[in-house]
Amino acid sequence: MKPRVSLWFIVVLTVVALWINLPSSSVLPGWVNVAGKKVSLSYLKLDRWRVPILGRELNLDFLSPAHLMGLFPVKLGLDLQGGTQLTLQTDMSKIDPADRDTALEAARQVIERRVNFDGVSEAVVQSSKLGEERRILVELPGIKDASAAAELVGKTAQLDFREIPASAYAEATKSGTPVIYYAQPTGLTGADLKKAAVTFGQSGKNTGPEVSIQFTDEGAKKFADITKRNIGKPLPIFLDGVPVSDPVVSEEIVGGNAVIEGNFTSEQAKNLAIQLSAGALPVPIEILEQRSIGASLGASSVEKSLVAGTIGIVIIMVYMAAYYGIYGLLADLALIIYTLVVLAIFRTGLFIMPPVTLTLAGIAGFILSIGMAVDANILTFERMKEELRMGKNGRHALEAGFARAWTSIRDSNVSSLITATILYVLGTSVVRGFAVTLFIGVLVSMFSAIVVTRTFLRLLPRFRK
Repeated sequence: MKPRVSLWFIVVLTVVALWINLPSSSVLPGWVNVAGKKVSLSYLKLDRWRVPILGRELNLDFLSPAHLMGLFPVKLGLDLQGGTQLTLQTDMSKIDPADRDTALEAARQVIERRVNFDGVSEAVVQSSKLGEERRILVELPGIKDASAAAELVGKTAQLDFREIPASAYAEATKSGTPVIYYAQPTGLTGADLKKAAVTFGQSGKNTGPEVSIQFTDEGAKKFADITKRNIGKPLPIFLDGVPVSDPVVSEEIVGGNAVIEGNFTSEQAKNLAIQLSAGALPVPIEILEQRSIGASLGASSVEKSLVAGTIGIVIIMVYMAAYYGIYGLLADLALIIYTLVVLAIFRTGLFIMPPVTLTLAGIAGFILSIGMAVDANILTFERMKEELRMGKNGRHALEAGFARAWTSIRDSNVSSLITATILYVLGTSVVRGFAVTLFIGVLVSMFSAIVVTRTFLRLLPRFRK
């Protein structure tokens, strides 16, 4: 690729990275000085971007700075933004020892589906074995209400439909116990559900939140048979052994759709729908510990990490400029572009994967990759010096220096990529965060050293001939 073409590519890439890394307009002050005058940033607001044309208003909201700024926020992990951490103990007493690991993994997957249904981003759900005990650790970044999180995660949500036999009424009369407690299982359970969602009653006695459920094909057949034989009778719905609804069947229901009515609040209906959609826990769960991690700890950690990273980058840039002169200044410019590109990838995931959630370990991986980016430039500059001492002219010394340095850069970076891959595959969540940021940083550092720095050097008069 020609130097000028490469330069334009780098310029466009830098502008895009700058845009992605723009802070939200909400963090800007209310007034700024422009040409000695105070200008209100209210002009950034969307309602200012309406242009009258021929008596009609053209909506240009999508071009306003307020709309374009802060579209890609940085996602922070539990240790940086605070949240809730739960330690769950599974009860494996009724599970065959050979099947306990399978049951633990099934429980972990159910809990993971639940927190994802709840819209929790980047929640960490991992299982662990401590002797014969099997536990699940749940980290919910940004969730401050530990009790609500525990209710959502730990509830078993065993749903089943029951029917009332004819003999139950006489027995209920004798004992004085409500007849609903004599209901017998029909074999139709939450395992037959396809999905559940929150709806609101349109008419009748219930106009509040309900849970609409849809059965699988097999469950729909069961439901049709059950409703056919119970026309005019109640069909109680139990959740974890407690009756939540007692509808009366008016006709055979074909199609596999039903509604669970109850005195639900919107939040209760939402949680029930989440639990039913995600599935029931295969084993009982006991919450051993629940902790709320304050945002103050996260803010302090972010501040210290930013200070450490800034000091490190400034020291590196000063050293490069002092030791290598104009070459070092160009390497510093390449390092700034490298930092912007890496942060843009963290924020967007290149639109093909989830954005990277930054933790303290992840920031450490990023800072380490900065050192590797500088190391690649140092290798290249030292090789170029050797070529110039051998009497080669500028252009040949530049190309030969990069060619000779490439093998060392390639081998060191590939070994780092292999290490990061192993850490990601075998490591826990914290180690994985380190591995992901290191992997991305190493890849971009190779691009920065071979493409960005090389392009800048090719534009210097000394290396044009």
